Amino acid sequence: MQLSGVGVSPGRVAGPRVVVVADLREPDASAVSGDLEAEAGKIGPAAESVAAALSDRARSVSGDARSVLETTAVMAADPALVASAERLVRDRSLPAPRAVWEAAGEFMTALQAAGGYLTERAADVADVRDRIVAALSGLAPPGVPELTSPSVLVARDLAPADTAGLDPDLVLALVTEEGGPTSHTAILARALGIPAVVACSGVLGLAGPGLVVDGSAGTVSPSDGRVVAPARTARPVWDGVGRLADGHRVKLLANVGSASDARAAAAAEGIGLFRTEFCYLSATSEPTESAQRTAYAAVLAPFGGKPVVVRTLDAGSDKPLAFLEMGAEPNPALGVRGLRVAFDRPDVLDRQLSAIAAAAADTGVELSVMAPMVATAAEAAWFASRARAAGIARVGVMIEIPAAALCAADILAEVDFVSLGTNDLAQYVFAADRQLGAVAALNDPHQPALLRLVGMVAEAGAAAGKPVGVCGEAAADPALAPVLVGLGVTSLSMNAVALAGVGAALRAVDLAACRALA
Repeated sequence: MQLSGVGVSPGRVAGPRVVVVADLREPDASAVSGDLEAEAGKIGPAAESVAAALSDRARSVSGDARSVLETTAVMAADPALVASAERLVRDRSLPAPRAVWEAAGEFMTALQAAGGYLTERAADVADVRDRIVAALSGLAPPGVPELTSPSVLVARDLAPADTAGLDPDLVLALVTEEGGPTSHTAILARALGIPAVVACSGVLGLAGPGLVVDGSAGTVSPSDGRVVAPARTARPVWDGVGRLADGHRVKLLANVGSASDARAAAAAEGIGLFRTEFCYLSATSEPTESAQRTAYAAVLAPFGGKPVVVRTLDAGSDKPLAFLEMGAEPNPALGVRGLRVAFDRPDVLDRQLSAIAAAAADTGVELSVMAPMVATAAEAAWFASRARAAGIARVGVMIEIPAAALCAADILAEVDFVSLGTNDLAQYVFAADRQLGAVAALNDPHQPALLRLVGMVAEAGAAAGKPVGVCGEAAADPALAPVLVGLGVTSLSMNAVALAGVGAALRAVDLAACRALA
């Protein structure tokens, strides 16, 4: 029996399977009868111990693995998570492990409602939750069992801390029932050169002692457990400058959403996508302009003198923020989200633009600002006028709605650049929920219909003499990056761990080869 998923890292291997049992038992919710302050006081030290352990692991590795572990350590020590859990102990007399479980659940719900990249970060929060709960309960932390021989790892999902610590000499392949192309499993598997298939429904129930995994085709089938593994390719080497073999420049930029993301991506040529909604997720009221300025400056600080593209708030009914008071909608993906929120609340947008401009002045970055979910040239013009009124000279928009791609020339007449969000664009082109594993193959960025739209937008950009970037995770695929360049894309922005692989792939081809691939 052969199963199909989404191939996210190429290569065909076979070997014995090892199942990762990572689910932690849900903590007891019985009320605490003793000292609530003492119970709440256990949470901070437990979180600090988890963060310290992750930081220690980060120091023992390098490159992509180190940056992911450092980011997870920062999440473990998040004062907002600790404070929320402490409050649950005091308000509801919950035991510390249960309070952490429920506090993390609130954060995960907000991330899952956000969709796309943020949804997949919910798994990172779950990993941090389980580690803190284990520390509070005196249990061993969840994770990958120690491997003594080459094996295929199979899991419901893998946490970033687990994936970052894998030994490529012992892990033949990764297969998960959940996850998607933008998960840390996918990104790190590519960086480590480990074949991987995600969103492979039913793989945990597949019979047989071993598996054959084809990360190129996205297939998994039973085997007798014998090891069949081709020689591994060398880890990619990149000098930090995006260019082809013939010297043609393609800016390689980072996608970030927090200060820890930015520090991990500091070697990039700049920021191609700063997701500002990270600064709002735990807010019960709109952050003041001053608070926003401080939060944005913390993210922009590592990029002084470099170009950065800041996306204004991408929120709405599918990304619930308490202060927006959005009503329920029957189909949130097609509702009031992104720039559409600002049409009813332009004051929120204006305060954000002012804070972004001030943070850019504080940090000395080369600022560009873009709006999400733009459908028409009139919407692009409306946003551009408000951004320029806030003192922002370079203004662009996201192309993630098919209508915007089809009218790219009209939109480019109103703005200075556009950036293709291939994750949402694919979802709308194929009418396929990007969070649903059953239709994950339709959201594969190699799909011809999606690439034809990318080519149309790039052609419009070339005619207007204006840049066209890609900031969806299609940009993070070393096999697809030359195709995007061949279609006319001028910059690629991705998770920091993917930069070296994409940079090395581009350095191996010239522009003529990229155009032939396209």
